[in-house]
Amino acid sequence: MSLRCGIVGLPNVGKSTLFNAITAKQAEAANYPFCTIEPNIGTVLVPDERLEKLASVVKTPVIIPATLEIVDIAGLVRGASKGEGLGNQFLSHIREVDAIVHVVRCFEDDDIIHVHGKIDPTDDIATIETELMLADLESMEKRMDKLRKNAKKDKELAPLVSLAEKIIKGLEEGIPARKLMETDEEKELGRQFFLISSKPVLFAANVSENDLPGGNEHTEAVARIAAEAGSKMLIISARTEAEIAELPEDERPEFLESLGLEMSGLDRVIQTAYDLLGLHTYFTAGVKEVHAWTIRKGAAAPEAAAAIHTDFEKGFIRAEVISYDDMLSYGSEQKAKEAGKMRSEGKEYIVKDGDVIVFRFNV
Repeated sequence: MSLRCGIVGLPNVGKSTLFNAITAKQAEAANYPFCTIEPNIGTVLVPDERLEKLASVVKTPVIIPATLEIVDIAGLVRGASKGEGLGNQFLSHIREVDAIVHVVRCFEDDDIIHVHGKIDPTDDIATIETELMLADLESMEKRMDKLRKNAKKDKELAPLVSLAEKIIKGLEEGIPARKLMETDEEKELGRQFFLISSKPVLFAANVSENDLPGGNEHTEAVARIAAEAGSKMLIISARTEAEIAELPEDERPEFLESLGLEMSGLDRVIQTAYDLLGLHTYFTAGVKEVHAWTIRKGAAAPEAAAAIHTDFEKGFIRAEVISYDDMLSYGSEQKAKEAGKMRSEGKEYIVKDGDVIVFRFNV
């Protein structure tokens, strides 16, 4: 599976600058609202140092990392849920992503206008969150009459009606859908509604380089909101990320170290997004290629096999598994097997992060 993250926020908060930096694709970035109209989409490779080490073990020059799709969605404004600033069009793009990266302006710069005329992360976040909830509320209200009529004919729809009523009531009270669907059953049922406010959110507090890595009073406000919402937050400088993107690969670590950072903003976005969505990675490794596959944590072997091809899941026989550490320690699949480190696992096996797997199947 390829992870799809949408970058959202008010106009002029640094969304497109950040997008350009982490995808090395040049979306137009300008100092006026609605510079981005159609969403810019970039696919970036997920960095994983384990890939090269596995490639050296199996002696292949071909490495295929997992991918992350980044969608730069135009700036939202108050009234977006009612169509202000082409809001309906922009909101439809957000429905298609797996997670939201909400860029919040936490830098002062008189040369870059703020649509509200002041730097206030609390107000900015509330504006975006309100518009997302209002869009969901409108969507749910449109569904209810048809859903209730169908439930009269089909009693099995009763739980869906109850959940819809609970969501509408909560949205009216300003509670996002992600907090309203509490049980696994509700979360599964709720997928049918495609609600924007049900998506996990990563708040990216955009600061000037001088405020890296610790942040400032504005980032403290973002951190409080993220904690209260049960979301994730990281401090990032879009301008600095743009500078990093222009550096040769071998010069980046030293530059990051000079800023007190261990990894780039891209790496931190990916790492946090994986955590938000409960994802991790397993590998296939042979002389043809080393390939990273993204799956949800808790996925059993057949589900993990489906990441390669649905036929692997349908005809699943067994998974032959070696841990990443054992693969490196013994230096080859054969030696790990001879040492008894290759395990034959069945349909119930829960795939772990870093597993190196050969699937046996028959269709």
